[in-house]
Amino acid sequence: MTKMHMVKALNNALQQEMEADASIMVLGEDVGVNGGVFRVTEGLQEAFGKDRVVDTPLAESAIVGAAIGLAINGMRPVAEMQFSGFSYQAFAQIKQHAARIRQRSEGTFSAPLVIRAPSSGGIRALEHHSESPEAFFTHCQGLKVVMPSGPYDAKGLLIASIRDPDPVIFLEPKKIYRAFKEEVPEEPYTVPLGKAKVVSQGEQLTIISWGSMLKLCQKALLQLDQESGIELIDLRTIWPFDIDTIITSVKKTGRALIVHEAPRTAGMGAEIAARIQEQCLLHLEAPVIRVTGFDVPFPQFALEEHYLPNVTRILDGIQKVLEF
Repeated sequence: MTKMHMVKALNNALQQEMEADASIMVLGEDVGVNGGVFRVTEGLQEAFGKDRVVDTPLAESAIVGAAIGLAINGMRPVAEMQFSGFSYQAFAQIKQHAARIRQRSEGTFSAPLVIRAPSSGGIRALEHHSESPEAFFTHCQGLKVVMPSGPYDAKGLLIASIRDPDPVIFLEPKKIYRAFKEEVPEEPYTVPLGKAKVVSQGEQLTIISWGSMLKLCQKALLQLDQESGIELIDLRTIWPFDIDTIITSVKKTGRALIVHEAPRTAGMGAEIAARIQEQCLLHLEAPVIRVTGFDVPFPQFALEEHYLPNVTRILDGIQKVLEF
């Protein structure tokens, strides 16, 4: 085991998978010579050459289109969108081709590719650099959507995504790239896609979150009594999400709070709340509450602190559910 921040864990996953499988390659803007804007791919071009770590033009649609062609012809490309807010330029390729190729070809072809994208806010970035687009991609049936909350899961989920036979959108919260370290195994391992993690056990309330918001939820819980009885779930895979773990927990606690960074309306929290209502109505002791971003364009610089969920808003949500 070695302590790693998330950038190192992701780099380690890519290096080990590329060493083990010559069909794996990386492509994207500045991924080679510069090692990526956040240095996730640093050193890979030196190790594997320019044919397997390819610096592309600034053209997201072309990056994903090329990755699809490579994938259906036997390669396992890992394409990087420099920021998730730029992925919309490639949305037609993702939605109409990558996600549908297995169905369109009746199983003759598949597209085993990963699209990595730094996402979410918290670093006071420029416009279009702080999007949380996970809900967009859940409507691309045939596509998996993943968002890790820390270094251990980042490595295991990325390896699982690379090995998956179908396309995966892998969203990496920028705020936690280097924010903390965790013990990470040096050898390759996988964290299964589609399986949530129960981070802490409780009997009174279930909190469901993912990405950088998970650490914020943990920080909020530290301000409560140790016997607060709150169960915390890390979704990990946004789609298809682990509804069974959520339902089991909510039936036990009778209350649910969902915390995510993306805008409130039609965000993943709304879908999770609907599923809870459908399957847990007779177990609920209070309405399902959401603590989310707001339905406005993501603000720039210091204003993002007013947009993002924070400990105070999470604690208010907990109080509202528990005192209903």
